Amino acid sequence: MPELPEVELARTVLCDALHREIASVDDNDDWVCRPHPPGQIAAALVGGELTAAHRRGKTMWCETSTGPHLGIHLGMGGQIIVDGRVGPTGPEHRAPGPRKPEWDRFTVRFADGGRLTLFDKRRLGRVRLDPDIDALGPDAATITREEFRTRVRRGHAAVKARLLDQTVLAGVGNLLADETLWQASISPSRPADELRPAEVDRLHDCLEASLKAAVAHGGVHTGEVIPYRHADAACPRCGSPMRHGTVGGRSTWWCSTEQR
Repeated sequence: MPELPEVELARTVLCDALHREIASVDDNDDWVCRPHPPGQIAAALVGGELTAAHRRGKTMWCETSTGPHLGIHLGMGGQIIVDGRVGPTGPEHRAPGPRKPEWDRFTVRFADGGRLTLFDKRRLGRVRLDPDIDALGPDAATITREEFRTRVRRGHAAVKARLLDQTVLAGVGNLLADETLWQASISPSRPADELRPAEVDRLHDCLEASLKAAVAHGGVHTGEVIPYRHADAACPRCGSPMRHGTVGGRSTWWCSTEQR
């Protein structure tokens, strides 16, 4: 799944589609556009404009001048393309060979001749009207220290599991969790309610820094520890062996010395 930095990079591209009259919409992919039948999204959008692009965690949507919100989910490797500008562009989003027309799953054409496309080779993206975001926690990029402390320390689950719980805070995925915990020198399996306040504050600050760096550099794959998440790798900070296991049901890597 895309993580917050990738979705934020896509949202910045989506901003190029704002305040342009919508001339037509191709919503004929009834899998990507489910539960809407072909033509339903088009009927709701044509003649209007996208007026604002928002994101909470990994969820992205546009306000429209015609009323309903337009939700766009990238799936595993989807990309937003507006007039040739593409986002995100990480290694998991690069399709080998030429882009096939059938990989354009949803297209909005503007009266000025430009267009917005959801390109998705794997067909795992999603477009729908009025997406439900009520169950999501606060955005991981904007959550305050105080709210982070309260939400993450609530419960005895492993701290990595708390970070990955989208109802606790929205936007952290597997790679970002490993990067943040490594930056904070905290074991991913530590019970969340046993973390000291100073440790939770350090984790918040490391999450904030990791997010900013990932957005600036093109995605979570650019994190400092991410290239060392493999067998026989050594911690890039202290040289100790990297360890691997399952935490919160997810494949997890950590430093054997600094993250005990």
